[in-house]
Amino acid sequence: MSKRILIIEDDPALNQMLSLHFEDQGYRVFSAKACDPGLALAMTEPLDVILLDQQLPDGEGITLLPQLIAARPDAAVVMMTGQHDLELAIHAIKAGAADFIHKPLKTATLQATVDRVLTARSPEPEHVQSSRQSPPGDLIGRSQAMLEVSKQIALSAGNMATVLLSGESGTGKEVVARLIHQHSGRGGPFVAVNCAAIVDTLLESELFGHEKGAFTGADRSKPGKFELAADGTLFLDEIAELAPPLQAKLLRALQERTIERIGATGSIAVRARIIAATHRDLFGRVRDGAFREDLAYRLNVINIELPPLRDRPDDIPLLATALLAKAAQHNSRSVPAIAQSAIEALQGHTWPGNVRELENVLTQAMVLARNGQIGAQHLRFRGTADPHRNTPETASDGALPSLQEVEAAHIQRVLEHTRGHKGQTCDILGISRPALDRKIEKYRLRLPDRD
Repeated sequence: MSKRILIIEDDPALNQMLSLHFEDQGYRVFSAKACDPGLALAMTEPLDVILLDQQLPDGEGITLLPQLIAARPDAAVVMMTGQHDLELAIHAIKAGAADFIHKPLKTATLQATVDRVLTARSPEPEHVQSSRQSPPGDLIGRSQAMLEVSKQIALSAGNMATVLLSGESGTGKEVVARLIHQHSGRGGPFVAVNCAAIVDTLLESELFGHEKGAFTGADRSKPGKFELAADGTLFLDEIAELAPPLQAKLLRALQERTIERIGATGSIAVRARIIAATHRDLFGRVRDGAFREDLAYRLNVINIELPPLRDRPDDIPLLATALLAKAAQHNSRSVPAIAQSAIEALQGHTWPGNVRELENVLTQAMVLARNGQIGAQHLRFRGTADPHRNTPETASDGALPSLQEVEAAHIQRVLEHTRGHKGQTCDILGISRPALDRKIEKYRLRLPDRD
């Protein structure tokens, strides 16, 4: 029996091209050019696949999507759009779309997508969610790599499976973890722990808690992060740095869904969903004998690989615009323009620090560009020679920055270098902690995220 496909596309030429293609492939084809006739066909005809355009004369595909799924829960819906919108992609996948593809369409790519969703479809997709809340605008990009990340976020959100986020430092792993939590519909909090930032002797108590008198200084009982996460999400950043004894305790917690506080005689049931992250090759650590293989597999149920910024240079203009708006708001300044020469310089950089480094470069450039426009001459890249290092900084309008502006930019640079560690920042700058705190408040500096 031939497969049955419904094409809902208002462009007559594209609708006809798709219809002829699938007819040639042996499909029985139905077509509509608007929401209402498309829904009418879905309610009357048994279907295997629905191709749904986002922009239609009488509405949006994303609004029609849940109605199509309700009418034909056994059909796979593939959304098509000319908009490079990651939030829309997450929204669509979360609402039940089997896939999401961008125009202009290539018939070979579309056919491969249809073949894949037909193979994978089930009578009722597990990831269908009743809530259609839009995600925050933290995930920015138009590249295919970021579209794939957005799909994986949506598919991961609707279940309890453990997620491992991998990718270089600064690629936004905590941003993705928070998006998964926000889309999960879980009522509990998002609790984050950086496993590399806490010494082993304290990390056990931080994760699992302790009873009063369990060790010297334990003058009261304290719940750990597993308990505090409750029905929410526990995010374990830099998981590859976890010491072997704690690896064993974490493995047991994942297997048994129970923990024991230090000094306790009984166990506590835990309900939090676990998301872990690492910039290292976790299975490389297994081969080196530094990480338990059984724990690595427990953590790697769902793996999301975040692409480095150098692999998606086309996303840099969008990212630059968003990051400059954020920095300007934080520093109570107007958003500067950015010259094409600066964009080209940003796209040509290799970005060893990824998005975190881009934010640092742009924040510093905003301080140096006193005429309201950032040019290539205002960009200071990590690990590259600075032709102005031994001479006063000169803005493109000929004005020299003030001493306060230079000091603010330098402190911000050191904070980025230490990833916001105030003790290390004080050591580098040669100032006291209270002095640093005063300068952070005075200049409204940003403490970097530790994702």
